[in-house]
Amino acid sequence: MREIVLDTETTGLDPKSGHRLVEIGCVELLNRMPTGRHFHQYLDPERDIPAEAAAIHGLTAEKLRGKPVFASIAAEFIEFIGDAQLVIHNADFDVGFLNAELGRLGFPAISRGRVVDTMTMARRKLPGQAASLDALCQRFGVDNSRRSFHGALLDAQLLADVYVELIGGRQASIDLVAGPAATGRTTPRLARAPRPHAPTAEEAAAHAELLGRIKTPYWTRTD
Repeated sequence: MREIVLDTETTGLDPKSGHRLVEIGCVELLNRMPTGRHFHQYLDPERDIPAEAAAIHGLTAEKLRGKPVFASIAAEFIEFIGDAQLVIHNADFDVGFLNAELGRLGFPAISRGRVVDTMTMARRKLPGQAASLDALCQRFGVDNSRRSFHGALLDAQLLADVYVELIGGRQASIDLVAGPAATGRTTPRLARAPRPHAPTAEEAAAHAELLGRIKTPYWTRTD
């Protein structure tokens, strides 16, 4: 099963107000395990970046000057995610921005039906508890010490670990072909003497006496 854990950074909160993507980060999972493949791109948003947004992700217009615009990487992004299930924290936010960018270029929208929202999962599994990515990292022992700013690729990597914990930990990925069969080593088996099962003379006599007390036993019938 192929899944893509995805995160974005933006210039603001609402694409309908003209805000744009500034970073996309994706991590590939196969059978809930990271493969090492990822997609990561900083983007020129073709507009200013408000100070309040830059304070969150640390990206300014100056830092992003000369980076590709979304139109130039859209096909590569679509190819990378393919038809995989998308795992996103607070999915409506990221999907809204992605679909706004894709829609400008005439690409089909990402269907909400192919998206797993880990924030919704966390609130269902841990009712009444904080469901931010930082809070979930702390709860599940995921090291987020490098997260001084929000960053799409780093956050996708952290979310991949959190997601595995939300669905029950890595037990689902345990290799059941472990031990000698997996390593090619064999362990000698100890031969055991056959265990005696024949009845003693006393047991045989008691059994015969019991059978003699049964009237018209089934095994003597001929009809």
